[in-house]
Amino acid sequence: METDVVLRDGRTVHVRPARPSDRDRLEDYFLGLSDESRRLRFFGPVVSIRERAAESVEIDYVDHLTLLAFQGPNLAEVVGGAQYVRVAHSTRAEVAMSVSDELQGLGLASILIAHLAEAAHENGIEFFSADVLPENHRMIQVFRGTGFPIQIRARPGSIDVEFPTTRTKGTTEHYDDRERVAAANAVRRVLEARSVAVIGASRDPATIGGRLLRNLIAQPFAGIVYPVNPTSSAVQGIVAYGSVTEIPGEVELAFVVVPAACVLEVVRECGEKGVKAIVVISAGFGETGEEGRALQQELVDVCRTTGMRMIGPNCMGVINTDPEFKLNGTFAQAYPPDGRIAFMSQSGALGIAVINMANQLGLGMSSFVSIGNKADVSPNDLLCYWDEDERTEVVLLYIESFGNPRRFANLVRRIGRRKPVVVVKSGRSAAGRRAASSHTGALLASSDTTVDALLRQVGVTRTDTLEEMFDVAALFANQPLPKGPNVAILTNAGGLGIQCADTCEARGLVVRELAPETVAELRSFIPAAAGVSNPVDMIASATAEDYGRAIRVIAADPSIDSLIVIYIPPLEVAAPAVARQIVDAIGSIDGRVTVLTCFMSAQGLPEALSTPGVRIPSYVFPEHAAIALAHAVDHSAWREKPVGSVPQFPGIRKDEAAAVIAGALERRGGWLLPDEIERLFDCYGVPTALTFRADSPAAAADVAARVSGLVVLKAVGPLHKTEVGGVRVGLAASEVAAEAAAMAERIKGHGEPLDGFVVQELVSGGVEMLVGMTADPEFGPVVACGAGGVTVELTRDIAVRVAPVTDLEAAEMIRSLATFPLLDGFRGSTPKDVQALEDVILRVSAMASDQPEIAEVDCNPVMVLDRGAAVVDARVHVRLSAPQPPIAGRTDS
Repeated sequence: METDVVLRDGRTVHVRPARPSDRDRLEDYFLGLSDESRRLRFFGPVVSIRERAAESVEIDYVDHLTLLAFQGPNLAEVVGGAQYVRVAHSTRAEVAMSVSDELQGLGLASILIAHLAEAAHENGIEFFSADVLPENHRMIQVFRGTGFPIQIRARPGSIDVEFPTTRTKGTTEHYDDRERVAAANAVRRVLEARSVAVIGASRDPATIGGRLLRNLIAQPFAGIVYPVNPTSSAVQGIVAYGSVTEIPGEVELAFVVVPAACVLEVVRECGEKGVKAIVVISAGFGETGEEGRALQQELVDVCRTTGMRMIGPNCMGVINTDPEFKLNGTFAQAYPPDGRIAFMSQSGALGIAVINMANQLGLGMSSFVSIGNKADVSPNDLLCYWDEDERTEVVLLYIESFGNPRRFANLVRRIGRRKPVVVVKSGRSAAGRRAASSHTGALLASSDTTVDALLRQVGVTRTDTLEEMFDVAALFANQPLPKGPNVAILTNAGGLGIQCADTCEARGLVVRELAPETVAELRSFIPAAAGVSNPVDMIASATAEDYGRAIRVIAADPSIDSLIVIYIPPLEVAAPAVARQIVDAIGSIDGRVTVLTCFMSAQGLPEALSTPGVRIPSYVFPEHAAIALAHAVDHSAWREKPVGSVPQFPGIRKDEAAAVIAGALERRGGWLLPDEIERLFDCYGVPTALTFRADSPAAAADVAARVSGLVVLKAVGPLHKTEVGGVRVGLAASEVAAEAAAMAERIKGHGEPLDGFVVQELVSGGVEMLVGMTADPEFGPVVACGAGGVTVELTRDIAVRVAPVTDLEAAEMIRSLATFPLLDGFRGSTPKDVQALEDVILRVSAMASDQPEIAEVDCNPVMVLDRGAAVVDARVHVRLSAPQPPIAGRTDS
């Protein structure tokens, strides 16, 4: 219940339950309220502020709870509070709150209400009620703005407000919206600052502090720059100050470039000065080990107590190319041109390389942030800012680790519908694999599998290298998205055209034949020896005019979505003329198709193609163009896909399922027993084969006699039953006792535990599939579907999505499998009930989303029949889960 929360303007405050020792602080807070605020809070003049403060802190945390918000040095200043008091012997409570005058309108009241409601709900309180003075319109608007479904009744002299304490979809959406606004404003404090201090500024431009100050001056920065150096009265021709506290004017942003041991003192002075944000360039914190992590936490604590926001530590700085700010707050030697691309890097050294690469490629940036250890402001906060930033059209991210992947997923899914997001995520190697015990766990053992699934699911383009990232960014920033996968290739070198075509088709693009009308028109002006089947090879004699005309002709073909233009100059003197024709022709087609060029000239890119403002991406090799185009086609297809919905299944019994899990947790969790799995699956409507539990061979024979037809006998206890002879299929009831006794001996010989037997009806005539789930420590529940049976880990034919899975995603998972034809009538077989398999996926997803204590689910096989589907074998592992993150709290790093 104790957490830091972000206000609408980006600053943070600390929220926790009141303690008896808070009485004096709360009394000071009440006395500091304006007369009007006190009147609205207490319905008139207050006889004894001290009594009110004492009543508010003498709480039992169940029937009476007060939450207080703090800021300032040592978090000693109360800036807001909310409390509930239960109505005796009921599930209702009266609620009241107030916020200091200077923080009103920043969302603190609604945050306190949400936290209070969450605590009340856990304590069995179902409804809140509040008496509000009729003229207190602002408070009524606060209640309305929380997203809770409120009811209002007029009473003599007051307004009665009532609402449930249960978090609703509307409540969640409200706090998601305010969190995005707060995060964007936190970043705005850095990138849109008007006054900047450089603490550690140096006269020597070869030092980091000297280079950073010079960069700020050289652009120049559109605001005021204050050097801070305790040993110099002037630095690089500008008056310097011994401390940030000595600066006469306001300081909105401070760059900290001092030894790690001095950073805390400097940052405390920034807080004392009222600095809104800091960028800590200095290293020596969380990246260095336990001592550095402790120092970093102290740094974060100082920022929290003062409301400052921080980039870093251990970063190379920030850039905003907007002419209104022109903030070059890095120590890099290059500065990118103004443009449409935003870039975030967790690696400082890589950030320098990125800026250099952007300059070489002529790619303009809107802003750049090296986030370092991301101790406060996170990549997700930057996404919120770039979502709102009109100058940003493409977002590039170099990510080494996720802080809050689920929030990341929600943000990029929203942003990606308008602005492509391209990610280089390091860590594809097997070094990060964890031990896994079930089939599903083994298939998802590589965290990179989950990363890929998440990024595809939310429309993020993932590239393997920075070079590939910039190839894709050049296309996204300069051309319209392709309308489809059909690509034409125009070249004057047949071999290059073939290479390009091979790469296109390997990446899922379609190099289709041109329309007869297009072929006829091309034939009218290119040599007879040329090829026009696609790739169009105009051979080495093609002129500049031939290129211009061919581009216009191919772009008019209604079957073509994209065009890759390749030119290798037979004579360098012809290159400029060809480039001009290419630019003119592309400009004349009005974006009807997406166009990429590959100009393979020893003299580099001609001026016509490299001039600023020419929005035509050009690549060194045709394969690079093809790969970039394939990424763009995939992103365009994702945008066009319907969003889908997460089904709400009637009849699900969440509380009963939680009771099953609670029973297992009483024995310290682990694998559920077969009867517990049956009960859990029944709560979520997951279909299973008719199953009986037996403790002995004789009992197994007795229950087998109740099943009509043949049965399956399974051992309870061994993980991989087939490997120890723990499964016998197609037994008559008369054979069960002997087979069970023999099975017990085999398992004993393998040294495996045996906890009895399961007798199950024989389900035959279906296709064996796997449906499973594992709780990823970063991403939460990850759902898998694939080919089932004993060869599952050998074939590794699997599709993965992060829960909750939508109806369209479940259908897509199944149809993406190499074994899908087995479900779809392969070689004349009867098609299976794919919809029933989709239903199993969605129900397992719902179960995993509702019950965070479930660590793994392994349904293998799921028999998909002509009609219906049934889980034939399943394992479920449970353990205690982490608590739900607080509303509006800082949950990512």
